[in-house]
Amino acid sequence: MAIVHLDGARISDWMSFHDACQAAFGFPDFYGRNMNAWVDCLSYLRDDEGMSKFRLMPNEMLEIEIINSAALRSRAPEIIEEMEFCIAAINDRYEDYGEKPALALNLR
Repeated sequence: MAIVHLDGARISDWMSFHDACQAAFGFPDFYGRNMNAWVDCLSYLRDDEGMSKFRLMPNEMLEIEIINSAALRSRAPEIIEEMEFCIAAINDRYEDYGEKPALALNLR
């Protein structure tokens, strides 16, 4: 399983979240820095579209591990809530195309 690490202690708002995600996931320069763009980029993990630095095999998942998640939850709980919602939607999208879910969230 591929793993991407985000440090919740370094994320305090939406700007720092998108900065961290663009660096960690390798999103392209034209990344829109909003959750619609986040969903779009992570919807192509098994395609060769260049939307992230990850290219998953058909049954592989990408684990998004947030260390210091309690710090993030105390400062910006809406970011974790939105991530959980979007990850579920992305996995539903993969399943709609007959594929296995591609994302897992691990809060540490």
